[in-house]
Amino acid sequence: MLRIAFAGTPEFALPALDALAASTHRLVGALTQPDRPAGRGRELRASAVKQRALELGLPVSQPARLASEADRAEFAAWQAELLVVVAYGLLLPPAVLASPRLGCLNIHASLLPRWRGAAPIQRAILAGDAESGVSIMRMDAGLDTGPVYAQRRVPIGARMTSADLHEVLARAGAELLLEVIASLERGTAVAREQATDGVTYAHKLEKREALIDWSASATHIARQVRACNPWPIAETLIAGQQLRIWQADALATMNEALRGQADALATPASAPPGTVLGLRGDRLLVACGEGVLAIERLQGAGRRAIGAAEFARGIARGLDGLKLG
Repeated sequence: MLRIAFAGTPEFALPALDALAASTHRLVGALTQPDRPAGRGRELRASAVKQRALELGLPVSQPARLASEADRAEFAAWQAELLVVVAYGLLLPPAVLASPRLGCLNIHASLLPRWRGAAPIQRAILAGDAESGVSIMRMDAGLDTGPVYAQRRVPIGARMTSADLHEVLARAGAELLLEVIASLERGTAVAREQATDGVTYAHKLEKREALIDWSASATHIARQVRACNPWPIAETLIAGQQLRIWQADALATMNEALRGQADALATPASAPPGTVLGLRGDRLLVACGEGVLAIERLQGAGRRAIGAAEFARGIARGLDGLKLG
């Protein structure tokens, strides 16, 4: 049985925390980010990890940084043999990295060295990667540069959003973490240095990246929609008002649905990008720079998210001549 400390902040870290709590090891405390203002009222809100740690009866430490001995005092008092880090959000100084006897393990949501950095899930979807995965890494002073103990691959489904992949990878990471800790206990764990080729960086997703450029290909925009779900949600304009796109596919997935229909359909060759081509079943078709985007779920400003057919019924002047962007 090991004395294990945990460091994490968002919901992604919860499956790993729960797995450790249910294991034979002793959780001695949790490091997490300080409470932050959230919601319309900007009231202070505890992180997901803090809330779960308190439910588990764990000591919680929330230093704004870990630079000084005073900042690290609570962590040091826990005398952890191993520190598990999952989306904590603070860089660990050398004094913390060197403190636990077995070092510091990190669950990273990519197949390192691809997508080091803050937003590996979103970047993998935006890039059109066929697969993602989790890596259990021994932390060093670099940004996701440490040697890797184990990896687990996960296919990225054609309709998988960031929210979907987030959930799958969080569970996979928790399972793989316990396997690596067991091998550390046995003394059989081997960490291999990351390859020097294939390194990519997953910069933090910014809200401005949610704005749809209809001159892009339908394939790119469909990936953008999936990557920006659940935040910040891809958006465009309709009559100068915000229109958020929650779910959409590229035309490649619509060809069979359109085949054999008697009514005419405008094509990207005859309609400028952003032009609404019509409603087919429960999908709103929009011309792109290349191909057609089929929107299934969308949300007008100040309204709830609804299906495309319901949205179309609410357009008083109809869809003819309607243009987005």
